[in-house]
Amino acid sequence: MRAGRLDRRIQFRRAQVSDNGLTSAPVWSTATPEADNLGTSIWAAKHDISDGERFRAGEVAASITTRFTVRWSSFTRSITPADRLVCEGTVYEITGIKEGPGRREWLEITCSARSD
Repeated sequence: MRAGRLDRRIQFRRAQVSDNGLTSAPVWSTATPEADNLGTSIWAAKHDISDGERFRAGEVAASITTRFTVRWSSFTRSITPADRLVCEGTVYEITGIKEGPGRREWLEITCSARSD
């Protein structure tokens, strides 16, 4: 992987935790999604892996699976599958994170998003 392939700006988002005394649950801001932004945007390489459609309960849902490659850093290492990723206005759910080629050089983040 070369740094020249990092041609997209991505933003991570982290939900606020709501605790009612019995349980805690993540709460995403729907009125102002930017309020959930985590850090600043970073450069990434984007590679679409697969796409598909599903029919469920009378609804057609199209989804796309994408892998983003980012530089390894203490910030990117703190990203978890509970976070979200935003690229070019599309919000992705993170499904997996693994170390990429080279020791502590790259992270590969696998995500999925609805494409409809």
